Amino acid sequence: MRSTSPRGCARGFGVGFLVAAAVYDLLIAGGFDQAPWLSAAVLLAGFAAVLWPVGQRPPWLTPQLRTAGPALLSALFTTGVLLTDRAEVPFGPGEVAILLSLLFIAVRHCPWPWALLCGVLDGVALLLLPVRYFRSLQDEVLAYAVIGLVLIGLTAGLAAYLRSLDYRRTVAVSETRRAERLAIAADLHDFVAHHVTGILVQTQVARMMADRQSQELDPVLAGIERAATEALASMRRTVGVLRDTGPEAADRRPVGDLAGISDLVARFASPVQESVLHRDPAVSDDLAHEVQAAAFRVVQEALTNVRRHAADATRVTVRLARPGDLLEVTVTDNGHGGTQLPEAAHGGGFGLVGLTERVTALGGELRAGPGEDPAPGAGAGWQVRAVFPAGKR
Repeated sequence: MRSTSPRGCARGFGVGFLVAAAVYDLLIAGGFDQAPWLSAAVLLAGFAAVLWPVGQRPPWLTPQLRTAGPALLSALFTTGVLLTDRAEVPFGPGEVAILLSLLFIAVRHCPWPWALLCGVLDGVALLLLPVRYFRSLQDEVLAYAVIGLVLIGLTAGLAAYLRSLDYRRTVAVSETRRAERLAIAADLHDFVAHHVTGILVQTQVARMMADRQSQELDPVLAGIERAATEALASMRRTVGVLRDTGPEAADRRPVGDLAGISDLVARFASPVQESVLHRDPAVSDDLAHEVQAAAFRVVQEALTNVRRHAADATRVTVRLARPGDLLEVTVTDNGHGGTQLPEAAHGGGFGLVGLTERVTALGGELRAGPGEDPAPGAGAGWQVRAVFPAGKR
């Protein structure tokens, strides 16, 4: 058995109040014997505008038409009473409640400047109701006008406040989506840059081996083919996410995890470069997703920088350790820093900046510099080391 929500209770109470107030209006109109069908027409139009279910409204029933139509009909009814010799025509709480409801809808939901125009029309129709009965600007009419202005101010103020909250929520959602799409665009750059740099390096190796070691050329060409395929797949997947603006787009964001680091290190190896992964058994796969993604990006950026800036390195070592409640990711190479890549392929130098922001956002720190204990004769070496809390899922 489903429980009724507070919102459903409030809606039921509001509908019941409108129905009871409208019935009261019809009773007093019939008691005065002053064409109750006119009052019934105004009330019926108001009910259709306020209570018509959202999913069943026709496209032409816009908020502007819903709020302006019944108010215009009420104002014409009052004008007709004043222009004829008809005796006083009473007004009741039903028409007042409907006009206030229409004022609320106009201010909150109508597009600008229709919100102002329809709101003014609803307010004027409400202020004219006492004139329909008293037929002159007596003291009673002025008193009713003051009460009407208070009700109009309270209703319009509440609707404007809720409209401002809706606007802030829309802006916040737009900014969040924009930030997420910018982050996805950065992922596109990092993923494709990693693969394309690998293609460039392996192509240079293939050119050097073409004359001297042609029998070993096939593995290099296979690596080029694999890297190109992965680059196209990454770009296609990420661009697909950028094109999809639905709420499920963020769930398909192409980030990596600890399992992906093994493939990343294995694919980095080439006939002239050895890559080794040392993973502490204490480093489990149940770490928080953002921690695993950050670790993957650290390794990816470090390996890309080895290809860009230390193409002479013959050995790259990746270590995943778990000192206490921390996750430590270390990437070390034994290169001298020499590279034969074209100047345009060196990158913009913002990779480590982005990694630092990502790692520090998780409460960690990132260090990049010469290796602490390079092996004898292995060159100066370079090391990237990131340490951050290893949160569990």
